[in-house]
Amino acid sequence: MLHENAMEGLQKANILLVEDDDFEAKAVRRAFHKARIKNEIVRAVNGEEALAILENTHPHIHVPTPLIALIDINMPKMTGLELVEIIRSKPALQNLICFMLTTSRDPGDIHQAYSSHVAGYVVKETAGQDFTRLLSLLDDYWITVELPDTPRH
Repeated sequence: MLHENAMEGLQKANILLVEDDDFEAKAVRRAFHKARIKNEIVRAVNGEEALAILENTHPHIHVPTPLIALIDINMPKMTGLELVEIIRSKPALQNLICFMLTTSRDPGDIHQAYSSHVAGYVVKETAGQDFTRLLSLLDDYWITVELPDTPRH
């Protein structure tokens, strides 16, 4: 069950979805829409594009620094694991809450992700039909933890 107060708070969060698969990206957006989470989800199709968005150097996409990033691992140009390592190396991005959202159950991927201080590692097939478990996870996370204020560009 989604908590109304948490969803109101989550709607204020900027969300970056880093996903190369159009079908998966649409499914995540549809899940947010069904849960009445109306904030825009900014999508990057690979790690390089995500980094450009986060550093505000993308030629076409300029958004405030996201608070939450949902990151696929297996993408062209730069993997999600490489992206998280770069994010963690940049002081301006270190507070970004990163969740891996992937098909990989590889123990090495899981270990590397948590070594890079991700908030969670979610395997897509266990995220529930229409990503309902993902939304429940984000909901519970949002109402349980205290989050830092984030600077806005």
